[in-house]
Amino acid sequence: MAAERKARAKKTHHSARNRVLGTSGVMRYSQPRMYKKRAIYRLKKTGGEKKVVKRSTDRKITKDIGGEKNGGKRVVLVNRKPRFYPTEDNPKRLPTRQKPFKKHERKLRKTITPGTVLILLAGRHKGKRVVFLKQLASGLLLVTGPYHLNGCPLRRIDQNYVIATKTKVDIKTVKLPERLTDDFFRRQKAKKTKHQEGEIFEEKKEEYTVSEERKEDQVTVDKQILEVIRSHPDKKMLFGYLGAMFSLSNHQFPHEMKF
Repeated sequence: MAAERKARAKKTHHSARNRVLGTSGVMRYSQPRMYKKRAIYRLKKTGGEKKVVKRSTDRKITKDIGGEKNGGKRVVLVNRKPRFYPTEDNPKRLPTRQKPFKKHERKLRKTITPGTVLILLAGRHKGKRVVFLKQLASGLLLVTGPYHLNGCPLRRIDQNYVIATKTKVDIKTVKLPERLTDDFFRRQKAKKTKHQEGEIFEEKKEEYTVSEERKEDQVTVDKQILEVIRSHPDKKMLFGYLGAMFSLSNHQFPHEMKF
């Protein structure tokens, strides 16, 4: 009995060379790695001429069939057709890639038109009322405070983070600079310089500064919008409305309000 136990203890169970990692279904070693591990390249014969097999172009052949009642001969296909057929005659390939963001359709809500007063719901200036100017190529909305009234400059915002009000300003006479595009508002990243010993702490981080072009455009746009507001019959109400912040008190719900 003791000898048998020792013999059993010496036997070790061989574990598989390759195994699945967890429940992902991914094998630990790839196919070329296992090809090398198992040394399958030694088993393959190399060299020598390959035999060229001539295949007949005929799709059907006649076969002799035994039996008195089977007719003696039968015409049979060379390549048998599959037992199961696809549900569609000409199955279409599904698109593997969706359209990139550049090619998406830019739709605008019906309630948002040029001159509409909007309430910002996100960002640094949330709660402020701004005037909508136009929709850019990226689908973002170009808005302004004006800066003189509530401190909101020319900026872009998504229409999902905006409440459209019924208050509107006629901005047909306002002429916007042509350079007010998406590229105009993009910040340029500073190039990283290679540091040498002792230079890491000497350099300071570059702080964002407003360009002179943006300041000029802000002044030109705000002047025109302020003139339009002054010509409005309810100019006093508009000046106070745009300058005030939007807020909610107890038992006030935005979805029940009419703006």
